[in-house]
Amino acid sequence: MPDLATLVAVIQNDKVLLTQREDFEVWCLPGGHVEEDESVAEAAIREVREETGLAVEINTLVGVYSRLGMHPSLHLVLFTASPISDQLRTQPGETISIDYFSLDQLPEPLFFFHRQRIEDAMNGVGGGVAWKQSITPTFKGIENRQELYDLRDKSGLSRLEFYNKAFKSINPEDQVLEVGARKT
Repeated sequence: MPDLATLVAVIQNDKVLLTQREDFEVWCLPGGHVEEDESVAEAAIREVREETGLAVEINTLVGVYSRLGMHPSLHLVLFTASPISDQLRTQPGETISIDYFSLDQLPEPLFFFHRQRIEDAMNGVGGGVAWKQSITPTFKGIENRQELYDLRDKSGLSRLEFYNKAFKSINPEDQVLEVGARKT
């Protein structure tokens, strides 16, 4: 099963915030894995705070970057953000240094696959939306799609009847536009 993670290009005064990792002593964008019951935007905000101490506001969805060839495959969602606090601090065991850099003065060594992501973020690539939709499951205890299909097949309902019973429409109050803007 592939992993899902976020990266955040915190941009201020035409500079991007980078952290120097303790494990390999290379520079990179702050980010990390999305946890259970957490949206990708929430994970992005949490990871920046954990790794840098900085509170941020997500501005744009830059893109999705798939890193294949390693096990497991990793899909990274890159956002840009603006700082809403200025209390930078390293995270013991994870980061040893934090600083802002201009695109033409990125530090070395830089995590090899972050350069393209930094360039995309600094050059204004992207502009999608990210929605958080909170769904209350109709059936409790279902852990995966196969268990749902097994329940469907045992229900005696047609596939469409089962769908209509299992999946209710989402209420407007259960949806949050976390990144981007709606066209009016």
